[in-house]
Amino acid sequence: MSKSTVHLKVEFTIQEGKLDAFEALAQSMIAGSLKEPGTLGYDFYLSSDRKRCRLLETYADADAVLAHVTGPVVKELVPKLLGVSSLSGFEVFGDPGPKAAGILTGVGAEIFPAWHVLGR
Repeated sequence: MSKSTVHLKVEFTIQEGKLDAFEALAQSMIAGSLKEPGTLGYDFYLSSDRKRCRLLETYADADAVLAHVTGPVVKELVPKLLGVSSLSGFEVFGDPGPKAAGILTGVGAEIFPAWHVLGR
């Protein structure tokens, strides 16, 4: 990945009895994210106890991050997802650009700028 690639790691704790609703929303989020330009990866990982989930997102550049955080997946589906889960961690790796950074830090994300990156 290049220096412009941006990765997000979002951690969720799923509410008791809400896994099915969480899963349905995750599927909708994947489908919506596939339509966004510059989305390279949007992968959910579920813990063995089925109570915690990690979402790993990869974007081509800051423009793709901004398109995502201002698009329908975030605006319409994330609030629904947070109705059946809670945000337990949020990290951004790379430069999401100033506008997206403001949005992301506003919801508690910590941004880690690229330091030593193998550019390809």
